[in-house]
Amino acid sequence: MRIPRIHVFGELNVGTEVLLPAQAGEHLSRVLRLECGHPITLFSGDGREFRAEISQLSKRAVSARLLEAIDASNRESPLRLTLAQGVARGEKMDLILQKATELGVSRIVPLITERTEVKLDAERTERRLAHWQAVIAGACEQSGRVRLPVVESPLRIGAWAATLDDGSGLRLALDPRADASVRSLPSFMAATLVVGPEGGLAPQDLNILAQAGFRGLRLGPRILRTETAGLAALTALQAIHGDL
Repeated sequence: MRIPRIHVFGELNVGTEVLLPAQAGEHLSRVLRLECGHPITLFSGDGREFRAEISQLSKRAVSARLLEAIDASNRESPLRLTLAQGVARGEKMDLILQKATELGVSRIVPLITERTEVKLDAERTERRLAHWQAVIAGACEQSGRVRLPVVESPLRIGAWAATLDDGSGLRLALDPRADASVRSLPSFMAATLVVGPEGGLAPQDLNILAQAGFRGLRLGPRILRTETAGLAALTALQAIHGDL
């Protein structure tokens, strides 16, 4: 029997009832056609998930009763990975956020770089950020994660680099001309990976990153697209140093 997994906002406690988000409730009632008593799983991002069941169901609202809390924090990666991604166009950015979440990143920073083609004013940035957060929540629902990666508002690469502290860990920037490979990296528990947009990182971007202590990282002899490069690097980092 399929047990739907749903992210909800706010604190969850065993024995209480929660109103499910409208979109999730509509999916349960109208698409899956579930009935009261059907088991579901809820999580809010605090490291736990909750065994629950549908308690009330109507066309306008669906509620669930929380039955049991389960510590599922062991599903999270032992690595603290930050992906600083040059903002890509349209569905490419959605794909990057979705798959990076599945691969266990803990933070995502959309970057405005020299070659970023996407133009974001304040209103559009707010809409994009809400959309990106929804993409990440959906990826957590699918992948079994119990902590949502933080997605920050887009920042210019220079302003972002100036804010970094020791918690950023190993600092890496994808550069096809670099000498270092994933296998040559020292052991680490935290890393920040910068990936350029379409067109890659410009020399000015690389200079900013070098001054901030970033080292170049090369992913073999082929040039990868922006929607491939970061995901390939994250996979390699998790396979060699993480939990894949």
